[in-house]
Amino acid sequence: MAGADLVLGIDSSTQSTKALLIDATDGSLVATGSAPHPAGTAVDPRAWLTAVDTATHELLDRASAAAVGGQQHGMVALDAAGDPVHDALLWNDTRSAPQATALIEELGGPDACARTIGSVLVASFTSTKLRWLRDHESDAAARTTQVLLPHDYVSRHLSGGEVFTDRGDASGTGYWSTADDRWLPALAEQAIGHDIALPRIVASSQIAATAPSGLILGAGTGDNAAAALGLDLQPGDVVISIGTSGVASAISTVPVADGTGSVTGFADATTHFLPLVATINAARILELQCRLLGVDHDELARLALAAPAGANGLTILPYYDGERTPNRPDATGTWSGLTTSTTREDLARAAVEALLCSLADAVDHLTAATGAAPRRLLMIGGAARNEAVRTIAPAVLGRPVTIPESGEYVARGAARQAAWALSGTAAPPSWPELPSRTFQAEPTPDVREAYARLREDTA
Repeated sequence: MAGADLVLGIDSSTQSTKALLIDATDGSLVATGSAPHPAGTAVDPRAWLTAVDTATHELLDRASAAAVGGQQHGMVALDAAGDPVHDALLWNDTRSAPQATALIEELGGPDACARTIGSVLVASFTSTKLRWLRDHESDAAARTTQVLLPHDYVSRHLSGGEVFTDRGDASGTGYWSTADDRWLPALAEQAIGHDIALPRIVASSQIAATAPSGLILGAGTGDNAAAALGLDLQPGDVVISIGTSGVASAISTVPVADGTGSVTGFADATTHFLPLVATINAARILELQCRLLGVDHDELARLALAAPAGANGLTILPYYDGERTPNRPDATGTWSGLTTSTTREDLARAAVEALLCSLADAVDHLTAATGAAPRRLLMIGGAARNEAVRTIAPAVLGRPVTIPESGEYVARGAARQAAWALSGTAAPPSWPELPSRTFQAEPTPDVREAYARLREDTA
């Protein structure tokens, strides 16, 4: 093994594995690796092991510790020999939506479900996928003796066979109590129809396993919790991530249980909590407008910034592929205020404002659930690089917005967790704050008001 100052953070995401070799003392980047994953919402999880071996080639032997941040929720069902009995159903596989509805009713309805596990179940949660397996692949369900999350499965591979997870990722299974900080094995059994083994829970400050090579493994965690650790979010911080979907999450010192289902009450990778709001439509709102206008993202930004706030009366409700927050799975997009005087600039501006209004609604849900306005608002993700998004965001959100430099925050958070386990300290290592830029603008409440009217008129 190489020097004890290098740690490896791994992001096993939906699309790829990304690995960062980082200096544990100051958080500086030393080397990187990556490898793609198969496409689809159900994949053979063994492909992730091939990908992590490829991405970490020539990096793993240089590290003294490693940890894995992975896509949340996915179901990796294993038989008694530890082999997959079925393709892993990923977080974005919605075939288990009817099973989510059934499990909610079995738990006593949405409010009781939220009180029990911290969230109202949706198809992304692992328990709904276990019920789907029971209902549609009974032989595979019967052979299932253990269920892992994606990051657990990759960690097992790196450790040489040890099975473990953390509270952050466990809180997205549907059989973990966020409020009580413990497994609810009866709910796992209820979902699949028989008793199954669950991973042991390891705190981020602890060593989860030591591989035969001597590599120390940290607990790992889910992607959102890893990103929060990578950004060093503190209680009161809210981060908006704009990818294909949109996510607004906050660090809270108390658990959240929202019976409306708007806010999922996850735990984080420390001792705090990570209430989260997700939207289906985010960067795709801008991609559609680029396609309709025949421009690239830079030109879309130029057009949007050339139009006035409010886009001369054009308002877009961007629920193009249905929506999760608010829960309108059958919705489509709505444009209001379109006239013969509407310009290309107005069309671009309205799309950017629609994206930001949807995310502002998500932040409002977090504020209501936690009872506190954001102390600091950060924005990350591919669309956060769009100059119009950066410039208009503080006007729509009504507060300054800080945008850290682009980076692999999930892998960075996993590396920080590995350094934490390596050090054995009570708190994660203090790394220098990442460079960032804060944007400010005069608030434009009229834009949010027009958006709210259209949202309510189409409900």
